[in-house]
Amino acid sequence: MNSHVRLIVLQFFIVLIVFIAQNLFAAEEYSLEDLYGIALERSEQVGISEQNLIIAKRGKDKALSFLLPGVSAFGEYTQYSEEKGVSSGAGRFIIQPKSSSSWGVSIGQSFSLGWQEITNFRISQKTIESNEYDLYTTREAYILRVAESFYDVLQASKAVEIAQENVRRLTKYRDDARIRLQVGEVTKTALLRAEAELSGAQSELIRTENVLNLAQAVLARVVGIEGDFSLKESANTESPSTGDMFYSDELEPLSSLKAEAMRERSELKSNHIQKLIAEEQVRYAKGAYWPTFSVEGGYIKRDEDPSSSFFNDESIYGMLRLGFPLFEGGLRKAEVREAEARKKQADLTYSDLQKKINIEVEGAYLVLKTQRGTLKSIEDQLKFARENYDAVSKQFTFGLANSIDVIDANTLLLESERQLNRAQYNYKLFLLALKRATGTLFKTVTNRQSSVISQNTGEKK
Repeated sequence: MNSHVRLIVLQFFIVLIVFIAQNLFAAEEYSLEDLYGIALERSEQVGISEQNLIIAKRGKDKALSFLLPGVSAFGEYTQYSEEKGVSSGAGRFIIQPKSSSSWGVSIGQSFSLGWQEITNFRISQKTIESNEYDLYTTREAYILRVAESFYDVLQASKAVEIAQENVRRLTKYRDDARIRLQVGEVTKTALLRAEAELSGAQSELIRTENVLNLAQAVLARVVGIEGDFSLKESANTESPSTGDMFYSDELEPLSSLKAEAMRERSELKSNHIQKLIAEEQVRYAKGAYWPTFSVEGGYIKRDEDPSSSFFNDESIYGMLRLGFPLFEGGLRKAEVREAEARKKQADLTYSDLQKKINIEVEGAYLVLKTQRGTLKSIEDQLKFARENYDAVSKQFTFGLANSIDVIDANTLLLESERQLNRAQYNYKLFLLALKRATGTLFKTVTNRQSSVISQNTGEKK
């Protein structure tokens, strides 16, 4: 009885350990939205862009420091080798004491009459805005990269399923050919052809599995995740959303998409600010032609041992200074010409970027439009190919079709499945690419994540 009880207890603990192990080591499941959040937190490229923004903010602090007066204090003590003095009828005068000390404080401000310090401060403010848009651009480009890797894994996973199904079909075809050979309905070449096709399908299955493993490794590197994981397609990626203009029956007009890109693209906003910065830099360079004005005031306290009767132990002073460089070898003229050239360069860069964005939007629009048009026909092709294979396969089983008919039908079905697999995931990726081209991808992702968080919070409540 005791041994029976011990056996039951042992079995209970084994089941408990297996249950705990399954929960501890279960593969983590991620949706595309989950991967967006993880990638933006762990991406080195996004981190570098964030540090650039921090550097720009510190640059503004530095520019502000030149607009504020500087306060300084000093103190010193001097010990001499000996005391020296001069005697006269009026007494003895100290010309070198045994020791002396002094301390003081001063406050001063220096600025250009061309207001270079104010111009530099405005430049620092605009630099922060430019870096904010650059950070937005980096994030948007990175989430598109995450989406590409995500759909590569899903497409590779579906390709494995297609290859497995192909192996199953060819295995059945090989078995049917073997049975028909035994009864003398086909020659041995039919069985050999079936064996060869099955062997090729098994090799293709191994290749697709390796492609899937590589795609998963790339996704893990891009997002920054480790260990086993699986992917799930959310409702937003599985099926069209009627509220999304890109999923509607008719795409937005190309002119509207281009206009939206001109409004929303963060690269264009950043380049516009760079144009303004270039204008400020021309103004800053011209400010060097103006004189520099300085004002300073201070207090000094002195002490000597011994001190003479004419010793001044305390001073309060104020100073005004106006400085103007008369000759600097053409430096100011060269700096102004350089700033004007950079301004022209910024104007040309902005104009060129506008053209590139228009071409990018048009290209993404046409690719998506083409994909929408072919997707339905590929779905119909797959439907007909599957029906054709089922019919030919049954005919072969009953001796009404030959091996070539089966191979042709299977090849057509396999290619149709592959085409539809590529087309479906490419279509979803092209949707995101068009949003990226119009500059609305990151906004769409953040709004969707906020909506999901709100829904989850409401459900918990």
